[in-house]
Amino acid sequence: MSVKVAVFVAGSWGTALSQVLADNGNEVVVWTRNEAQALEINERHSNEKYLPGVSLHAGIRATTSMEAAMNGAAACIIVAPSAAMRQVAAQMKPFWTDDMIAIHATKGFETETLERMSQVIEEELLCGEDRIAVLSGPSHAEEVVRQCPTTVVIASTSIQTAERAQDLFMNESYFRVYTNTDVLGVELAGALKNIIALGAGLSDGLGFGDNAKAALLTRGLAEIARLGVEMGANTVTFAGLAGVGDLVVTCTSTHSRNWRAGSMIGQGIPIPEVLERMGMVVEGIRTTKAAFKLSDQYHVQMPITEQLHHVLFEGLDPKTAVESLMGRVRKNEIEEVAKSNWT
Repeated sequence: MSVKVAVFVAGSWGTALSQVLADNGNEVVVWTRNEAQALEINERHSNEKYLPGVSLHAGIRATTSMEAAMNGAAACIIVAPSAAMRQVAAQMKPFWTDDMIAIHATKGFETETLERMSQVIEEELLCGEDRIAVLSGPSHAEEVVRQCPTTVVIASTSIQTAERAQDLFMNESYFRVYTNTDVLGVELAGALKNIIALGAGLSDGLGFGDNAKAALLTRGLAEIARLGVEMGANTVTFAGLAGVGDLVVTCTSTHSRNWRAGSMIGQGIPIPEVLERMGMVVEGIRTTKAAFKLSDQYHVQMPITEQLHHVLFEGLDPKTAVESLMGRVRKNEIEEVAKSNWT
């Protein structure tokens, strides 16, 4: 059944998800602050800044009016950067109705409060957590808009909300959707893997090869799971699409913003210049700051996050950071895995 869906905002991932929704026969209205971008989407059916060379579905409309986007919508898809999530959700509040659901696809934290995106949305929309879902998993926007086979997970504390979101996005040709009720685990996995992707890019930028990157991914997953389990997430979530799946794709693909940023840092390019070259949000940098605080708050060892924090915010040389990781006290891998509650 076709319904109206409002999408916030018109970046690469928001645009790609709009394409899936439109392919599924839904009425899709994308909200953007940029009048020129709205005009481009409506008249040229393109979004060249974020997805160059892609022809958008003719049924996707764009507007700069929040009211026009939300009026009559059954669901709101929020893909704002983590730093803008509270502001966007607050602007949505006057037009939010009791029959809507919110689905966010942003992988990060609010660094000031250390809140997850679903918590920020719940606070601003004044709605119950059962009306919020999170979409995550291994999914590059550049591949989704080309209809490359992609599989994601949608999590909500309400299985009914998760299934409503699943119905919106499920496409038998190229976009498969699973449901999950572990919102905490899915959000943590999606956000924290960006830190490891930064590290993987940094390792590649230093020319350290596949052995180093494989170790980084493996130990990075253990690090993510340690914090997640301590915070109350389900261990199994980290072995699924939101965990291993998203970690692998983000750490090994040149589509990954976090990998690209890490690679440039590893090559010695100053961080301000890296961010300028990227031209898009690199969530892993903000997430590193948040995760560093969370590791202290929950008394969880996160050595990769710690060393990246030193590199990003304290000026530590990347090679020195790697040496610190390699020189850590000797441990038994199986004992450490067992302590992480993976058994």
